[in-house]
Amino acid sequence: MDPVEIDAGGWHLRPPRHDERLSDVPAVLESARDPEILRWRHRPPPTPAAAVLYIEERAAAWALDRAYTWAVCGPTTGEMLGEVAFAHLDLPMGVAEATCWALPRARGRGMISTALSAVLRFGFAPSAVGGLGLARVSYAWAVGNDPSARVAEKCGFAVEGTQRSAWVVDGRRVDCVMAGRLATDR
Repeated sequence: MDPVEIDAGGWHLRPPRHDERLSDVPAVLESARDPEILRWRHRPPPTPAAAVLYIEERAAAWALDRAYTWAVCGPTTGEMLGEVAFAHLDLPMGVAEATCWALPRARGRGMISTALSAVLRFGFAPSAVGGLGLARVSYAWAVGNDPSARVAEKCGFAVEGTQRSAWVVDGRRVDCVMAGRLATDR
């Protein structure tokens, strides 16, 4: 599938870019240096070359229908402030895993829950009307990551269980909350 841009109300979602007109390298670098993002998410090394590679890998994954990633941007500046993605995408099975992060200056404004809700609408829409026709999207977060728990609640994910000692946070093993949302959920 060709990359898709999405209008998410006060936010614009587009594939991450690094070209002569626009570069998301500064935002990716900032995310790779932010202690709060690093606490919960894997990030590339904080070098320009690694940030460029990160963006190129997202484009390649999109071209292969393995993952779709959107830069969440301010509507007038086009500046990347966060990211939402369908990772582990399996279109024939109709499943994906939602992931996200937000830069410090964009937190607490409802940006990620608004953007993820728009991506979910696109994902669950039938392919006959331009969506992906997904049946299920999962979402996971480490116990203690309260902002991710709020995103899950706002986006309608139902908690399905806990994986014990599934992630490492602050150098120790922690449980991971597993949630899911179905196309048939309201």
